[in-house]
This record gives sequence, C-alpha cells and structure tokens, in this order.
Amino acid sequence: MNPVTHPALPEPVSLPQALTTFDALWSPRIVTQVNDYDVRLAKAEGEHVWHVHEHTDEFFLVVEGELTIALREDTGERAVVLPRGSVFTVPRGTWHKPHAAPGTALLVLEPTGTSSTGDAHDPVPAHVDSTTGHPVQV
Repeated sequence: MNPVTHPALPEPVSLPQALTTFDALWSPRIVTQVNDYDVRLAKAEGEHVWHVHEHTDEFFLVVEGELTIALREDTGERAVVLPRGSVFTVPRGTWHKPHAAPGTALLVLEPTGTSSTGDAHDPVPAHVDSTTGHPVQV
C-alpha cells in the first residue's frame, strides 16, 4: 500500500497580524481557501456600493467594529446592524450596500473569483476596490 501524499499544508493565519499588513479600505485580502471559496479579510470604513451577486450568497463576519448592510428586498429596503462577532448572509440576488464604522474589519466568504462589487453595481467610488481579492502578505 502506498502512502497518500498531499500538497504542502497551509500555515495558520493570525487575523490580527494579517490586519497589520495593509491599510487599504474595502480591498479584501485572501487569508485562506475552503473548497472553492475564498476567505477574505478586509478593513472597512464608510460606504461601499450598491451591488448584487446574482449566483452566490455572501457571508459576512464582523471581526472588529460594526457593519450595517442596507438590503433591497421585495418588501422594501431595510438595514441589518452587525456588531463585532456577528455574522450575516446576504442571499444571492439581493441588492445590498455595506456601511462600516471606523475601525471595522470583516471576514467575507465567497466563491473564488467573485468580484467584491458583484455582477451588477452602481458607479464604484474611488475608495472601493473592485477586485476578486488580493493575497495576504503574512
């Protein structure tokens, strides 16, 4: 019987340490992958942009600070407020616009290759990075 070989196993990532490696707001860093999903770490402050992911949900975990997500639903608009330690999943096909208090840090879980500004969006302001994520440098 031959032993099973695996590619090099990843190393643990310290989120506090990873947060010290970049300053850009709304510019997520890929800290690891789970199956076909990126786990992205982002610093956030102020408004993002109204956008929608037509084919995938978007999972948020607030690491630091507070995040408010405005949602456009069939029944109208509403906002969910997520303090530190809270999670929320925006269902696929739901227009949403995150807004973060100063000092906010997020973990976002999305399929690899998903744009941070979705499949459709309002005009993207200069302070928002429309990206599929950048590698974290730890």
